[in-house]
Amino acid sequence: MPKRKKYPRLPNSYGSIRYLGSGRRNPYAVHPPSKLADDLGDYERPKAICYVDDWYVGFAVLNAYHAGTYQAGDELKFKQYKPLDDRELNDFCTRILSDYVAHSHTENVRAEKEKSFAQVYELWYEWKYGQNAKKKLSKQSQDSTRAAFKNCSALHDKIFRDLRHKDLQDCIDACPLKSASIENMISLIKQMYKYAALYELADQNYSTALSFPENDDEHGTPFYDDDLKILWKHKDDPTVEFILIMCYSGFRISAYKKMEVNTTDWYFKGGVKTAAGKDRTVPIHTSIRPLVQKRLKRDGSIFSISIRKFRENMYNSLDLLKIQKHTPHDCRHTFSRLCEKYSVTENDRKRMMGHSFGADITNGVYGHRTLEELREEIEKIKV
Repeated sequence: MPKRKKYPRLPNSYGSIRYLGSGRRNPYAVHPPSKLADDLGDYERPKAICYVDDWYVGFAVLNAYHAGTYQAGDELKFKQYKPLDDRELNDFCTRILSDYVAHSHTENVRAEKEKSFAQVYELWYEWKYGQNAKKKLSKQSQDSTRAAFKNCSALHDKIFRDLRHKDLQDCIDACPLKSASIENMISLIKQMYKYAALYELADQNYSTALSFPENDDEHGTPFYDDDLKILWKHKDDPTVEFILIMCYSGFRISAYKKMEVNTTDWYFKGGVKTAAGKDRTVPIHTSIRPLVQKRLKRDGSIFSISIRKFRENMYNSLDLLKIQKHTPHDCRHTFSRLCEKYSVTENDRKRMMGHSFGADITNGVYGHRTLEELREEIEKIKV
């Protein structure tokens, strides 16, 4: 059976010409660009504009559709224009495109400048996940992206080119959700700006300085002493082992992916999200040193599975131990609670958790502490 001819690749968000199979009088369905079906980011293919017997005639229909000149039945006229010799198809396409160039250039320039956040998201989503995407990504990735877009609802109707850093940061700061959801929002916005730079949809990248809300630690439930006793009894379980490491060190779970683990001077160095949280040094509490040593791999890492998989393991382990459900971020709340219970100085608690000192310039700029001074404070915590 002869191979079906390959046709030119259509631009993103341009529409599609779908082959329906042989045995049809008009085997090509011509569809306008896909549209966002709902605020979750799901797409749907609109009803076909028409059905034609030749791909190039369908191409002519799409061009006329974008120019705003297409009328029902025009495909018959375009079919008459099409030369029999494929070598002349270039001239044919040029003839059909003439209306598009004449009628739409000014309108397109204006429309590009006035695209909303939601419209740029549609273009970017099709570019990343559509049929012509460079890489096939998982359904989980798509679901996370759609959820992040929904959480950015305050930006949906705003002109993308008019957005500034404050608009983006205000949207993030107002999100009442858990840290993982906010992290996905920041990631989405940054990816959209990279796309916008490629296609000149923004004058400047205002996403580079986006930061995690300073109040992200206000929500959550720590492990209490009875829970910690149970966890320590089951410290040989790999999942429980890492829960304890997080409870006695205070980093966000994503920070452990690229953490520097020093078992000579016994400290962690790393951190994510805020300026105060990045690259901070926290002494490794003596109680968890054996756990850290046990997990340490040749490449220096102590956490190698996906965060999603660890969450699943954590929920299952807590259920088996009859401990109420906690998120990985609750381990960070536990560290904060332990610092308060054992009278770790407030300023050192902030340093080790990566909290901002705000207007306290003396502590924020000049309040440096040595590793041993911090170690003295963290060792106040008793197991």
